[in-house]
Amino acid sequence: MPNWHQGVLDMAESGGGKEATGTAPGAPEDLGAQSGTPDVFISYASQDAAAADAVVRSLERAGLKCWIAPRDVVPGALYADEIVRAINEAKVVVLVLSEQAVASPHVGKEIERASSKRRRILALRTDSAALTRAFEYFLSESQWIDVGSGGIEATGAKLVDAVRRHLAPGADVAPAVPSDPRTLARNSATPQPRWILIASVAVLATALVYFVVERFWLSKHATSERPIAAVTPAAAPATPAISEKSVAVLPFVDMSQKKDQEYFSDGLCEELIDRLAHSPDLKVIARTSSFQFKGKNEDVRTIGQKLGVANLLEGSVRTSGRSLRVTAQLIKAADGSHLWSQTYDRNTGDIFKVQDSITEAVVTALRAAIAVPTSSVLNKPRNTDAYNAYLRGRYFENKNTKADFERALASYKEAIKLDSRYVDAWVATADVYNDQGLSGRISTKEAYTKAREAIDHALSIDPNSAAAYFRLAGIEENFRWDFEQGTAALKRATELDPAVETGDMAIWSAVLADRFDDGIALSRQRVQRDPLSAGRLEDLAIVLWWANQFPEAESTLRHLLELNSSFAGAHCELGEVLLFEHRADAALAIMSEEADQDGKWCVANALWALGRRTEADAVLAEAKAKYGDTQALGFAQSYARRGEKDEAFKWLNRAYDNREAALALMRQDQMLSNLRDDPRFAELVRKLKLPE
Repeated sequence: MPNWHQGVLDMAESGGGKEATGTAPGAPEDLGAQSGTPDVFISYASQDAAAADAVVRSLERAGLKCWIAPRDVVPGALYADEIVRAINEAKVVVLVLSEQAVASPHVGKEIERASSKRRRILALRTDSAALTRAFEYFLSESQWIDVGSGGIEATGAKLVDAVRRHLAPGADVAPAVPSDPRTLARNSATPQPRWILIASVAVLATALVYFVVERFWLSKHATSERPIAAVTPAAAPATPAISEKSVAVLPFVDMSQKKDQEYFSDGLCEELIDRLAHSPDLKVIARTSSFQFKGKNEDVRTIGQKLGVANLLEGSVRTSGRSLRVTAQLIKAADGSHLWSQTYDRNTGDIFKVQDSITEAVVTALRAAIAVPTSSVLNKPRNTDAYNAYLRGRYFENKNTKADFERALASYKEAIKLDSRYVDAWVATADVYNDQGLSGRISTKEAYTKAREAIDHALSIDPNSAAAYFRLAGIEENFRWDFEQGTAALKRATELDPAVETGDMAIWSAVLADRFDDGIALSRQRVQRDPLSAGRLEDLAIVLWWANQFPEAESTLRHLLELNSSFAGAHCELGEVLLFEHRADAALAIMSEEADQDGKWCVANALWALGRRTEADAVLAEAKAKYGDTQALGFAQSYARRGEKDEAFKWLNRAYDNREAALALMRQDQMLSNLRDDPRFAELVRKLKLPE
């Protein structure tokens, strides 16, 4: 299938409306953009671009004005707005009806929009794919024209005649959709052999771990080359009723005289969140969102509304030598009344008993008829100094900077030195190496070797550690692409602890299986659990982006940046969305604000789209010198977008040699879509041994 669709995108982005005519490489010279009100709107799936090309050619040679994306999208305008306007203005919609069109939610929305506006719909059927009920409903009174063995060019006269009849006076309004969708009128009753290429899509049914997508903005360039349907920003969902069995644990205040116990108070809160989260009937807000209110003096009613919970747990920690005082209180968010409060004066060696007491008291106060399991004795250190070191490691790791990761690793090693059988410290050590490898701060070989060594230590101490098996699944899939062992480890983790957080993997499993609606729904659920988490908002934005719901992806990323303007990769991701909305100037502006210096070279893509090729090449050359050993996939994506296939495959193979985790997504990565028909692409997929 000719890939002139990308050529149109590049010209629309680079030249502006005056110089870019819309003629793409391989397209006919007279296939220029039409001005004025269109006669015909062309609806098609991206795989049918060649067929849509032929339809436009036939109609425009007959003097009929067509509107087709992306050719006729006004540079700088919102893609979705342009499509809605074109459908509203056109009198006839010609649908290239194929297996891909039936499967495309975007084509479905276009046809639904056309039907709601009572536009005539002419379906040009290119194969015998079964229709969904929705397509049967909206096409029930439509005329069908079957494409014969001669292709669309041979059917052109029949198509032109049908369009002209519907444009005749008195024929500009389509009849209402009948109640019986079986009354199908067809211009040709005999199905003919399909002539257009039907792409086969391999479904990846296994779960890729969260970090494959979370850590690399470069792996998320899953922008689409197909026309965008009449997508409008989703209306804000109705605010769900707040359950009385919902709680957020706010950061405990460090009341120590020296104010040097913040790591301890934060760690206590994290432990409480983790223990409460094991209660299946209790909604517990994740740490990321609840810690947004650290050091702030907001009204409890406001906090409850922002987090969507009925109850708040807050308190303070004071230490002096070996003495410990913990004060905790449970507050009803609606009116600020106290449901329960308690002060614990203990020796620091009794911290685990204090944690258990607070957890049980909270659950009792919320009247949740459940038992809260306590952690395995093996996961508790034998001395509080080791526990303190572990909490310091958690504190630094949550800061998510290179220097703090090093401090976290040193703290975990200190905890292990003090207590060599401290399972959680071994698992946390593996987690740091995993993060470091995915961020490119150390080689993937070093990351895997050291992370696997730490996990093996943890499992030798506690063969039933769910946390250890969960991390094992991650490092095997991230650095070895061993999906069989990764899946087995994940299964074992969930058997040992059904409360293990696997939401990220469920999301990406759905996306990788092209079940975007499921992926979006799961992402929304996770955002509800952690509404102020920039990471979870990023996940939602990416799934929306992959599903071509650009306006909502854009608004989600902007909300993310309102919460955390320095969130690594977010400016680049927003810029990529803007590029595929044909807003290259805006994309360059936002990409230039990227906080992550290691990823800031994304501006090269915007410069290229604007036609500033020399500048783009200079930025790319500088980036390759710095990041060629860790971000090879990103360079492959940029070259694939440019159409420079040999260079793209050179960098893809380097990404393979680097063992870059995100390469496992290559079959789903739309930035690599124009490489898929190349035999070198299939060969690389075979080398990766990706699941079928």
